[in-house]
Amino acid sequence: MTPPVAPMPGMEYELARYAGKVRVLGILWLVYAGVSLLLGIAAMSFARAFFAGGFGPWANGHPMFPGWFGPALIHFAWIMLSLRAIVCAIAGWGLLERAQWGRIMAIIAAVVCLIKIPFGTALGVATLVILLGYRNSTLYDSL
Repeated sequence: MTPPVAPMPGMEYELARYAGKVRVLGILWLVYAGVSLLLGIAAMSFARAFFAGGFGPWANGHPMFPGWFGPALIHFAWIMLSLRAIVCAIAGWGLLERAQWGRIMAIIAAVVCLIKIPFGTALGVATLVILLGYRNSTLYDSL
């Protein structure tokens, strides 16, 4: 672990701006985790009804897949949804605490969420731009 870099004269303003960006990024990751979890719960309710044939006359009252496939798919989706929300929440908390592990977790969350178009992609790209690079790494270590 490298020791914190002593700020140079005139660097206080840049460091304060960077600290504000990291704080906003942490808050956005927490909000994204919550919204992702809420939308996931709604989607899982819909999927459970869809796979169980719960749409009544619109689905002829028959299950879409064999009895074991729907629940297995729902359980897998719940696990993935929960893991993604937990990783995003931990990343947000770590960035707000300005911990080194928070930076690493945010980079992992950014890469995982890049495929979640449009909000996950935007947040992932912004996170990678703000946290990667030698200059940004040095600024983060100085916080």
